[in-house]
Amino acid sequence: YLEKVEKIRQHILEGDFYELNFCMEFSSTAQAFDPIQAYWQLSKESPMPFSCLLKMESDYLVCASPERFLKYENGKLISQPIKGTIRRGNDNTEDEALKKQLQESEKEIAENMMIVDLVRNDLTRSSILGSIEAEELFKIYSFDQVHQMISTITSRLSPDRSPLEAIELAFPMGSMTGAPKIMAMKMIEHYENAKRSMFSGAAGFFLPNGNFDFNVIIRSIYFSSESQKISWQAGSAITWDSVAEREYEECLLKTRSIQKILDVKIKED
Repeated sequence: YLEKVEKIRQHILEGDFYELNFCMEFSSTAQAFDPIQAYWQLSKESPMPFSCLLKMESDYLVCASPERFLKYENGKLISQPIKGTIRRGNDNTEDEALKKQLQESEKEIAENMMIVDLVRNDLTRSSILGSIEAEELFKIYSFDQVHQMISTITSRLSPDRSPLEAIELAFPMGSMTGAPKIMAMKMIEHYENAKRSMFSGAAGFFLPNGNFDFNVIIRSIYFSSESQKISWQAGSAITWDSVAEREYEECLLKTRSIQKILDVKIKED
């Protein structure tokens, strides 16, 4: 992992891209894994606003996502990318200090701003000209396990575009790829140790009136009842300022709740 991060930083130095969401997969096997019970346990350990449980034939997704990819409501598009993560404190004093550290981190603000610009560019393709607005920038949201830096970008859907086209034109989400997006995806394919599959995709729902709400599939467990394989992935944004050891620690922080409920020894696949 450390060697790959240094190679990615070298690409950034050479101007190939300026931010890459680099992820890794962990895996184990289980003979008696109950996805439904795991979902309730994960929801209790790490309650999140965009959690879901999906069954697709023999495969299961147990998701505790804090991130909204894209919402559409009565003509308005809303995207809330996350970039910036820090653990919760052991007491109120430490917790507030950590929250302030995240809020004032130049590195995290720069990463978040890069993705805000990318989201604004993505929404341009489906929105009324001049309607894109950053309603919140670098706001800190607190969850049970972590503080997150989240920005909120909105726009009005163009009358020439359907709600479905808005998803198509914004996918995949910039927070899970990087910038520029196409080059970042090529490097993801080259450096990551596993295919992402559902991870960093989106799950959500459509209402009969066309409104929808979709998350970013992160902080999730994937289980195959055929192979009995359990896997989970985590990543972080690599920039020139990244320190590989800290990025690795961030990945472990993001999977802490999953590790706890699985009660297994992690082995990188």
